[in-house]
Amino acid sequence: MAGYIAELSAGVEREHVRYNNRYGIAIAADIYRAKGLDETRKYPALIVGAPYGGVKEQGPCVYANELAQRGFVVLTFDQVFMGESGGEPRNISSPELFAESFSAAVDYLGVKLPYVDRERIGVIGICGSGGFALSAASADPRIRAVATTSMYDITGFRTMFNMPPEAIAAQKKELAEKRWADFERGQQEIHPNFPEIPYASEADLPEKDPVANEWDRFYAVKRGHHVNARFGFTMTSKLAMMQFSCLQYIQEISPRPILFIAGDRAHSRSFSEKAYAMAAEPKELYIVEDAEHIDLYDRTDRIPFEKLESFFKENLK
Repeated sequence: MAGYIAELSAGVEREHVRYNNRYGIAIAADIYRAKGLDETRKYPALIVGAPYGGVKEQGPCVYANELAQRGFVVLTFDQVFMGESGGEPRNISSPELFAESFSAAVDYLGVKLPYVDRERIGVIGICGSGGFALSAASADPRIRAVATTSMYDITGFRTMFNMPPEAIAAQKKELAEKRWADFERGQQEIHPNFPEIPYASEADLPEKDPVANEWDRFYAVKRGHHVNARFGFTMTSKLAMMQFSCLQYIQEISPRPILFIAGDRAHSRSFSEKAYAMAAEPKELYIVEDAEHIDLYDRTDRIPFEKLESFFKENLK
């Protein structure tokens, strides 16, 4: 499977492509489409963004494989500085550039694939990509509809941890001091969260806090492990996240529709609820029964593909 966490359906074909964003950074992407697709016709397209720190070979390949069978051309990609995409130094996290990656995918689909209807392009953001997808859509009207699953707003970690002003000031001071250390060393500090080689089973995982345990049950075992997704962003990347808000202009997505999908047991459910409350109509909050956060990464018996299909077919007419 060349590192992909799910088998490709017999009725779907996948092609690897590369293109540049508007900053000249190369984006590595995969195109999924039904085998035998009639290229003389025009089809709706979807762009699927990976969880924060994830790559296209993980959750996005699960979504793309299924949605390509339902009549969509689907593009998955590695974020800049991550996976097979370009950008130096590696593992930088930039909210502006991560949002830009969705618009760069729209550029590619609308220009390079003549069988894609450029007026019918939607996006799906999984986990952290949910926030970046919403940020992209608020600035790019070519994105006609947005869905998020297990959404995280990475730029909202101030409120995520209920950080008081003194804690925010202390973190800024610590990270600013680290910039000097990084510059002096000539290399930015990184601490990967997940092992280079996955644990044999969940029973072998070390005990951590409940949320960290959940991440490990996906990223640290064979289920979702990928060598390019060890969640090792540079420490000072947090400074950029503290000065950016993915949801600041979410109301400007209207009248284009937004679908928020979250598990009923997801620790991240509050992010979807908050974004839903902030967004203007048309919008919908869809709660999946008996689902935790990571279930919407790869559990095909939990991911509501029928809901996603109907949402995009209705709104990408």
